[in-house]
Amino acid sequence: MSSIDWDRLEEVVERAVRRARSEELKEMAEAVKALAEYMRTGFQEILKRLDEHDKRLSEITEILRRHEEILKRHEEILSGHGKTLNELVKAVGELKVAMGSLGRRWGVDLEKTILKIYKDALESRGIEPGKVEKFIYTDVDGKYYRQGARLEIDVYIHDDKVYLIEVKSHAELDDVEWLFDKAAIVGKILGRKIERVMLVAVNVDKEAFERANQLGIDVIYGSIIE
Repeated sequence: MSSIDWDRLEEVVERAVRRARSEELKEMAEAVKALAEYMRTGFQEILKRLDEHDKRLSEITEILRRHEEILKRHEEILSGHGKTLNELVKAVGELKVAMGSLGRRWGVDLEKTILKIYKDALESRGIEPGKVEKFIYTDVDGKYYRQGARLEIDVYIHDDKVYLIEVKSHAELDDVEWLFDKAAIVGKILGRKIERVMLVAVNVDKEAFERANQLGIDVIYGSIIE
């Protein structure tokens, strides 16, 4: 279509119009001329639109190419994030192990620290904090408690008298109830009469303190929390 010589075609049609001898031929020549002009205009419009479409297609192709590059970069970033996430999961696992070990150590040190803080109150009750020992018993067969249960409490023995001591930074009602039951179980395990059951706490809830008094548990505390 682009090979049509419109100027040449127009010249031929114009010549035909001039040479037409009759009105019919002249009208026909005029019609052909109008048709040729219409076709030329339409053809040029088509070429214009095709050119616009080509430009638009080129733009779309460029946009798709850029999106493909962006997508590729995102995939690379996600891949890097996946590796980082795996490293973080591993690091968190290692941290949990370390914190667990540290927590156990901190628990032991905290108990010793609290016993030292209330040294005078303990000594006034005939207890030497430095001689308080940790008692740990695992009820393998469930003879005294639940099978496989681990019981842990501080014990002080003096002049054949046994004192059981529970150390807490913050004592709640459940702690008091469990201490009472645990003391009875430990007494059976030791086969000894328990002279006194004591709760040493930096802070103790008011309801826990009142319940301890009801159960005959001696409470040494820093403050009572309402």
